[in-house]
Amino acid sequence: MTRIVRVAGAQMGPNQRGDRREDILARMIRLLEQAADRGASLVVFPELAFTTFFPRWLLSDDELTHYFERSMPNPAVAPLFTRARELGVGFYVGYAELTPEGQRFNSSMLVAPDGAVVGNYRKVHLPGSEQPRPDSHFQQLEKRYFAYGDLGFQAFRGPKAWQRGIFGMLICNDRRWPEAWRELGLQSMELLCVGYNSAGYDPNGGSSEDATLRTFHAKLAIQANAYMNATFAVAVAKAGNEDGSALIGGSCIVDPNGLILTEATSLDDELIVADCDLDQCLQGKSKMFNFAAHRRPQHYGRITAQVGAIAPA
Repeated sequence: MTRIVRVAGAQMGPNQRGDRREDILARMIRLLEQAADRGASLVVFPELAFTTFFPRWLLSDDELTHYFERSMPNPAVAPLFTRARELGVGFYVGYAELTPEGQRFNSSMLVAPDGAVVGNYRKVHLPGSEQPRPDSHFQQLEKRYFAYGDLGFQAFRGPKAWQRGIFGMLICNDRRWPEAWRELGLQSMELLCVGYNSAGYDPNGGSSEDATLRTFHAKLAIQANAYMNATFAVAVAKAGNEDGSALIGGSCIVDPNGLILTEATSLDDELIVADCDLDQCLQGKSKMFNFAAHRRPQHYGRITAQVGAIAPA
């Protein structure tokens, strides 16, 4: 028995600060159409797909307004939703959310091929700082511009077009935290969607990291956690030179053994496609990572009881 979902990762090249929303949407729709031509029923777009990665600057509240979506869909992004529904292709997309109450989140949503919203997610692991670093050309101010996600790690049952699979969502830095994956794994997740905008340099200052090392770490996190939770994973970047700031690529689709099925080879708009047989997750879920048989949560108390590391005396 097979339960195959053909999935596409829609890596995007840079969105420059001065790019028009219409032009960005046109690029995304071209990727969506390419995915439909190749038979994909799910397309994964990056984090903050509609804009540049604005947390690299210190911005006023008035300047921030331009980057946030007050509803989804809205007139500025509706063409993507309309075209996806016409093509019968669903998608995951990351965006900056402004709630009616005035809260700001780094968010994503999963939309079925018929246009129905399958689920929403708000980024939990915000990197960077709230206050700008003196003398830094680029900042990492997600803690300043976003609230910590308040929806937890919820898995969602997909539609028939996606084989009624169980899907999870993370955003960028979340992929580096195994607790997030395990929360979803404990809900029998079969495919994870994660978009990212990861700097090609150490975004917190210093020179100990470069694009090569950060790309290696990005893939390592996906491969290791996909294996340890017996799930497919689709990780998709916004990449290239964005407003003078380097973003890594490394978009990839990984199977439940942690093997890369396909990966991007550029830092531009690029589509990667793979057939994901969700039944392949059963091997890991019933043997090595049979959680019911092997987990011992009575010994995992530190994971939720403390935040910082505490060394022994």
